[in-house]
Amino acid sequence: MSSGLAEEAGDRRAQWYAVSASFLGWTFDAFDFFVLTFLLSDVAAAFGMSRPAVAFTLTLTLAMRPIGALIFGIMADRFGRRIPMTINIVFYAVASALSGLAPSYGWFLVLRGLFGIGMGGQWGIGASLVLESVPARWRGVLSGLLHQGYSLGNLLAALAFLVVYPAMQRIDPHNAWRYMFFLGGLPALLSIFVITKVEEPAAWHEHRTDWKSYVRSLPAAWRRFLYLVVLLTAMGFISHGTQDLYPTFLQQQRHFTPSQVALTTMMSMVGAIIGGIIIGRASDWYGRRRAMIGGIVGALVVVPLWIAAPGSALVVAGGFLMQFFVQGSWGVIPAHMNELSPAHLRGFLPGFAYQLGMLCAGVVPYLETVIGEHFSYAQSMGGFAAAAFIIGIIVIAAGPEAHGVSFRKSLP
Repeated sequence: MSSGLAEEAGDRRAQWYAVSASFLGWTFDAFDFFVLTFLLSDVAAAFGMSRPAVAFTLTLTLAMRPIGALIFGIMADRFGRRIPMTINIVFYAVASALSGLAPSYGWFLVLRGLFGIGMGGQWGIGASLVLESVPARWRGVLSGLLHQGYSLGNLLAALAFLVVYPAMQRIDPHNAWRYMFFLGGLPALLSIFVITKVEEPAAWHEHRTDWKSYVRSLPAAWRRFLYLVVLLTAMGFISHGTQDLYPTFLQQQRHFTPSQVALTTMMSMVGAIIGGIIIGRASDWYGRRRAMIGGIVGALVVVPLWIAAPGSALVVAGGFLMQFFVQGSWGVIPAHMNELSPAHLRGFLPGFAYQLGMLCAGVVPYLETVIGEHFSYAQSMGGFAAAAFIIGIIVIAAGPEAHGVSFRKSLP
């Protein structure tokens, strides 16, 4: 094999390792978050609390994510992507596993907050690692694939709820929910893969600065940063408004059995994964903003089917289509944000803006639960979703775009 071919094969291998590590890290992160959405009623009963009180722990998790994005994002810019990602994976895996040992609601609240710190650090590191490692022409589709690790994590949480949870209930009905959180410790094994296989992107080496220059450059990026926070707040309302309380809606409003809830959620996540890849690829061809707006318009059209379908089969179809469009639009976000960020701040700025947006959107699960308990979950979720879609379209259309910008100072 010639040296040129060997180098190209090595580049492809490095890209594959980067994509795999980031995708799996975000998948397991999402699994550990979404597993609680299937267990709200059982955890509430175990601690003698209301469902809104336990739903507040979802809000707290989202609220703590900016701290993780700040800490791990700055680490990623200063020390590279690999070591901070390894530390991050171990941190959130341990916090998730310990949630299953919580002796009281107070301790459970604290542990879910710590998990939120770990969860907040994963997205920014993974997105910068992948998008700095792959060719510009594939950013959109791989951005979509990366983000759908979140959807796969939700799907796996549903699968565990369908298969593992009933088995645990037969063995230990009072503590079955705890075993679900123990599964969250498994991602720590991924850290071994990251530390041994992943390489630092050349773009990070080229744009790394000294600490003083790094700090001094932050104020100049505030306008772009503020826009990204607003964008991610709107997208957070869209995502969390259509996902977090969906299992509760199916249980309380549609009276689905646990197995029906799990299967319906799994089908919606299949739609999300397909949508992320298709709309992500469309963004490579037609631009980031056009692809995202097209997906959100599709989601707006699907709202009546998603929330008020007359039969179970149509409920499943509505869930599939809703997440196809919602998560398809979301799949463009990693590429869009990294292209809009200054090169030397790419580990920190997109992830921190992302998590501040999630902080602002973190009130959605709690508010939807409160309104749903007083009126109906269909009214609560349908109203939130429609408003969020319209706001999202306006924010995306009004913002900038840097489709296909080079991440390198000079081409290799």
